Amino acid sequence: MSLLYLDCFAGISGDMMVAALLDLGLDMAFLQQELHKLPLSGYRLHTETVSRRGVQARRFEVHLLSGGDEHLADAGFVEVDTPDAGHAHSHAAHTHAAHRGLSDILSLLEGSDLSPRVKETAARIFTRLAEAEARVHGVPPDAVHFHEVGGVDAIIDVTATAIGLEYLGIDRLVASPLHLGGGFVQCAHGLYPVPAPATAYLLEGAAVYTSQTRGELVTPTGAAIVSTLAKTFGPMPSMVVEAVGYGAGTREREFPNVLRAFLGRPADPPAARQVNRTPFPQQHTAPPGPGGYHDGPAVVIEANIDDMNPQWFEHLSERLLAANALDVLLIPVQMKKSRPGVLLHVLAHPDSVDDLLAIIFAESTSIGVRTYPVTKHMLQREHQTVQTPYGPVRVKLSRLGQQVVNILPEYEDCRRLAQEHGIPLKEIYRLVFRLLEQTNDE
Repeated sequence: MSLLYLDCFAGISGDMMVAALLDLGLDMAFLQQELHKLPLSGYRLHTETVSRRGVQARRFEVHLLSGGDEHLADAGFVEVDTPDAGHAHSHAAHTHAAHRGLSDILSLLEGSDLSPRVKETAARIFTRLAEAEARVHGVPPDAVHFHEVGGVDAIIDVTATAIGLEYLGIDRLVASPLHLGGGFVQCAHGLYPVPAPATAYLLEGAAVYTSQTRGELVTPTGAAIVSTLAKTFGPMPSMVVEAVGYGAGTREREFPNVLRAFLGRPADPPAARQVNRTPFPQQHTAPPGPGGYHDGPAVVIEANIDDMNPQWFEHLSERLLAANALDVLLIPVQMKKSRPGVLLHVLAHPDSVDDLLAIIFAESTSIGVRTYPVTKHMLQREHQTVQTPYGPVRVKLSRLGQQVVNILPEYEDCRRLAQEHGIPLKEIYRLVFRLLEQTNDE
């Protein structure tokens, strides 16, 4: 699984996102080739390496071409088709330019030769952006129209982001808390506080913060991209970093105005404390008796505890298992004076009793422990490894005589494969059992 972590200490915009993907390895020629599949014209893409407060970063720009004139596009311009006078002035000021509604943009994407994943990703982002703008103005999403100037820029940024994620093979995206900035931003309808109203709606459910920095750090397009794609917002997850990319913003600020992106894969989960579940393997090597099983000696250690911090039991159990306890049980009991308590029940091999008693006296509040010998009646065991399409899984088989009566896939193996491949744990178990059945039928 490929993981992308966005460090949004300087916010995020559409062009910063595309630039970061380019810096991570997205091929510019491939990006242009894919974007040409959209029926858009009148623009030129430009990318260069720039410096932001001494940090080298990639810059991505959409330049609009009109009547021999070329200028940098403005992705933040959104108009809403409503009949009231407040909106009529803004609409009239741009009657010379065509407009695209949400349905137009979705049709444009669907009618292109872009890959299904790119189409679906871009459509989700644009739909979310239109829904936020619609909530601001109290109109249906289809009434939100993107002015030709801003529309081209936003379409390019959103679609290029979807292309870059597919090109780099990114399966999961996580983002840091978003730095919003502060102050006011000039929009089509006047001065709005940062974050702009549509941005605020888009960031519902995301982790955000403001600062003394003046200006808009998270744009509506950036907010739509990250809020649609990010699974979570928070600190960097445990990951193996394979590449770092920097996407530059337009303005110079008191800090590097860049979006920092870490590309890699999830690190192996911290190894669970390895407990040897067969600390005395000789107990399983005896030949079976007439009943099909064999016997072995064991000792039960018990203590009644009613005055111990409940949080300490986990640590106590872990230490006992690590010291070769065969099993540890915590059983709720009612003790004298009707006090609730815990019966600590430890099954041990005779050779480890002294070590386990020392741990119980050191790690619990018990001042007295009882022991008594028992006999373990055990099935014969054998281990196999099943090769699945996702990786190997160890399996323990238990026999009563010649008959297999229990089959137990190793939980940690199944859980690891489920996490690595995004598959439900129970599906891994079903696959293992199915493969075992096929092997037995051969």
